[in-house]
Amino acid sequence: MMGHSFSFSPIARIRSCYPERFGIPRQAGLVPSAYAEVVFERTEANRLALRGIEQFSHLWILFVFHRQHYPKKFKPLVQPPRLGGRKTMGVYATRSPNRQNPIGMSAVLLDGLAETAEEIVLQVRGGDFLDGTPVIDVKPYVGYADAIATAHSPWQAEPLLPVVWSEPVQAVLAQTPAAPRLRQVIEETLAQDPRPAHERGRDGQPGQEWNMQLGCFSVFWAVDARRVRVTRLVLRAEEPESELA
Repeated sequence: MMGHSFSFSPIARIRSCYPERFGIPRQAGLVPSAYAEVVFERTEANRLALRGIEQFSHLWILFVFHRQHYPKKFKPLVQPPRLGGRKTMGVYATRSPNRQNPIGMSAVLLDGLAETAEEIVLQVRGGDFLDGTPVIDVKPYVGYADAIATAHSPWQAEPLLPVVWSEPVQAVLAQTPAAPRLRQVIEETLAQDPRPAHERGRDGQPGQEWNMQLGCFSVFWAVDARRVRVTRLVLRAEEPESELA
């Protein structure tokens, strides 16, 4: 290994609509409506460092996989979900969070910049962030340099599943102030089929129900006839009141 080591301190943290790892999109951009905030401490240095950022439509967010379990010894092979979770591939040929250095990077849409008495907030969409994620850098996305028209990849976009809602579930959703935004995020997230890799691509067992936390809801769903059926929405009692609720 190289002889140098480096230490980084977070510059900001993420407030995300995904309070748990299960169900988070496997890549940024797959759920365009996924909303989050990059929260900086309100200091003069941060205000100056962010000057001009609102001129850019998109940003690169570099962050730490802070709740990922890492073995003591580096494992160079991983089993990516795109291969069904059973075949191995070199970690550097994947986007797996199980890396030697737990660093992630995501391109997101910048929705706006806001400032309160204590915070400076970048409002973003399309991320794949866990709530509380530490941010180690923010860079502008520059289209003429970052978008490579000739790039190719062995990974192909997976087909989306249609999402259906029962009337009782829609009634629960309609009672929530952020209903339109939450409905869109839930639909786009479930259409990705967030089940474990070995379960995806096939219908679930009769009576099988899955659950994930999203925004102010605990969302329950089942998969049958190659479609997602939202079965229940339960308001999360522990969800604090905030712009993300």
